[in-house]
Amino acid sequence: MAEPIRMTKRDAARRENEARILAAAEKVFAEAGFGGATMQLIADMAGLPKANLHYYFDTKEELYRKVVQQIFEIWLHAADSFDNAPGPVEGIGAYIDAKMDISRHHPFGSKVWASEVMHGAPVIQDYLETTLRDWTKGRAAVIQRWVDEGKMAPIDPRHLLYMLWAATQHYADFGHQIETLNGGRPLTDRQWREAKESVKTVILRGIGAI
Repeated sequence: MAEPIRMTKRDAARRENEARILAAAEKVFAEAGFGGATMQLIADMAGLPKANLHYYFDTKEELYRKVVQQIFEIWLHAADSFDNAPGPVEGIGAYIDAKMDISRHHPFGSKVWASEVMHGAPVIQDYLETTLRDWTKGRAAVIQRWVDEGKMAPIDPRHLLYMLWAATQHYADFGHQIETLNGGRPLTDRQWREAKESVKTVILRGIGAI
C-alpha cells in the first residue's frame, strides 16, 4: 500500500499564500471591479509584497480569471446533489441549501461574477459558452426527467434554474441591503436556517414538488 504524500513546508506556504491572494482579490474585484482593481491594492489587502502576487499570477487578468473560476467551480459542485437524487425535493432542496451556504461564505466571489456578467462577460465569456452551457444542459435534463416522471409541475427547466440562481445568489449580491433591513446586522445562524427553509418551501411548493 502506497504511503500518502506529505505536504512539505514549502508546499503548505505556497497554498496558504495563494489562498490569501485569492481571498484578497475576491474582495478587491468585488468592490472596485476589474478596471478599478490593481495588483498593488490586492497585495495590500493580502498583506503581501506585490512581487509575491506576480510570482503566483503573472497578470491581473490571470488572477481575475482564477477568482471567477474558483466561485464557478464551487457553484458547480453545489449541484452534485442532482446526480443521485430520487426527485426534486431531495435534489433541488439540497442545491438550495448549498447555494445559500455559498452566498453566506463566499459573498465577494458571487459579486465578482454578477458584475462580470452584467458588463457583458468581457473576460469570462468562454466560461458561459462552454462550461456553463454544458452544465445547464445537463441539469435541465435531470429536471425534465422529474417532470416526465410526474414528480413536479411541467415547467421549463431553464427558467427554474434561473430562478434558483436569482433567489440564492441574492443573499450575496445584495447582502448589504439584507443587512440594512435586518437592523444593520448580518443574519444570525438561526436567520440563515430560516432563510433556507423559506426559499426551499416557496420553490418546492411552486413547482408542485411538495
